[in-house]
Amino acid sequence: MSDSALRTAIHARAMPDAESGYVATCDEIAVVTQGETLDEVAANVRDAVALHLEGGDLAALGFAAELTIIVTLELAPTHA
Repeated sequence: MSDSALRTAIHARAMPDAESGYVATCDEIAVVTQGETLDEVAANVRDAVALHLEGGDLAALGFAAELTIIVTLELAPTHA
């Protein structure tokens, strides 16, 4: 895979957990984590992604050496 074709971002979706806090799931890699606050779940996503990719060949996985993690918060709509 050429350098220009390597992905530069990992996308994660955070959503409120049914019990408490938030759960985040990554789209491109098998990472799921949770946290009581948005700050905590964001930090946990960063740590979980780093651990998942640690020691791996990023290029072989289709990722550039410098990655950005994009976390999107999904909320259920509220009705008036």
